[in-house]
Amino acid sequence: MGYNDTAWQALFDKYHILDVIAAEGRFTISAAQIKEFREPRLMTKFDHKINLPKIFAENHLAILPITRGDYVISSFHAYKEFPLPDKEPERITIPAHMQTLRPKFLVSEAIALNCANACGILKDFLGEDMLIPTVSGRMSSGSFNFSIDTEDGRQDLAVSNSQIEIDAAYEGAGSLSLFEAKRDLAEDFLVRQIYYPLRAWSSRITKPVKPVFLVFSNGVFHLYQYHFEDLIHYNSLELVRQKSYVIASEITLEDIENLLRTVPLEQEPSISFPQANSMSRIINLIELLHEKPMTKQDITTEYAFDERQTNYYTDAGRYLGFVEKAGAHRNGGITFRLSSLGHYMMELGYRERQLAIVTQILKHRAFRETLKVCLRCGEMPDTGTVVDIMKRSQLFQVKSESTFVRRSSTIVGWIRWVLSVVEMGRK
Repeated sequence: MGYNDTAWQALFDKYHILDVIAAEGRFTISAAQIKEFREPRLMTKFDHKINLPKIFAENHLAILPITRGDYVISSFHAYKEFPLPDKEPERITIPAHMQTLRPKFLVSEAIALNCANACGILKDFLGEDMLIPTVSGRMSSGSFNFSIDTEDGRQDLAVSNSQIEIDAAYEGAGSLSLFEAKRDLAEDFLVRQIYYPLRAWSSRITKPVKPVFLVFSNGVFHLYQYHFEDLIHYNSLELVRQKSYVIASEITLEDIENLLRTVPLEQEPSISFPQANSMSRIINLIELLHEKPMTKQDITTEYAFDERQTNYYTDAGRYLGFVEKAGAHRNGGITFRLSSLGHYMMELGYRERQLAIVTQILKHRAFRETLKVCLRCGEMPDTGTVVDIMKRSQLFQVKSESTFVRRSSTIVGWIRWVLSVVEMGRK
């Protein structure tokens, strides 16, 4: 069990939290009570449903702040899934004179927002000609009431001066847009992160307030604008619009075919053949490790992974040569860091970075041969064909038919990503 799992289990046992929730529908807990076992800031920040402690997940619970030092636990429907983008990203370019906005410098949410603004993404998405950055950082929520759906019906909550944080706000002639920015790709988000700031600022100004999520990774900006149909109902949010933008890389199919001809094959490493279908999430993990080494527990707690996914995606990074184990942490967990190749790749320009990743993929026979078949036939080969290629590729410890079939989805996922690099690189 992780640190949060153990500490929350102890709190639930000490205060009979499940019994109180069963009788009263909720449990109010103070920061002082939480601190008996672990720091509240580490015990209450669950940006994605997958990050919830085990006892929360098993009992369909979530936690929300109501003051600066008090929280409520109940079977809240606190999270919302991101919809899948339904269109190809629009190509954008970073202004040539902006030397500080090169891809290798886009290492934080704030810089990603500045880049989106400089590239004209925000004006295009928000439909405002003139945008001025205004309020940001930590501030008080003020006081407001709201209702939220639970497993047993709707509950009413009152918030009084809870702390909120706004990553950026851009004000135009017709509206104020409040941004929550993320650099981790995830399937869902905590609605509170946009709802509390919306309630705070809707009561302070007369202009419409637009809650917007920006998710940035590997040169792609995903923007989601939401609207709450009923301002006092937490779960009434609807997606107004979604659009993605990508830094144009000018990668052509000829570039990929040239790599197929010139990249040398390598012997398969003694690492589990990857079971991690999303290359975008592998790259996203590499981006986070570029900032600092992280333990397995850190990755599982801070990123939108469960423990099993952490194993799969760190193995995938190691398989490609970008990630390595850095030995055991003092608390007994394994620490992961970028290899010298990983750091070198992250320092490259956007086009060169994508080609470096493709190069590492094509050093492995199973991926190389699958891409050749795909380009020759004009479509992705079926599972049986991919499995036949895998069986000829001397993969490490892949033996059973079911394992071959499961792992074939990784090959398909990575080859689709390679082809998408060509599509997204065109202006």
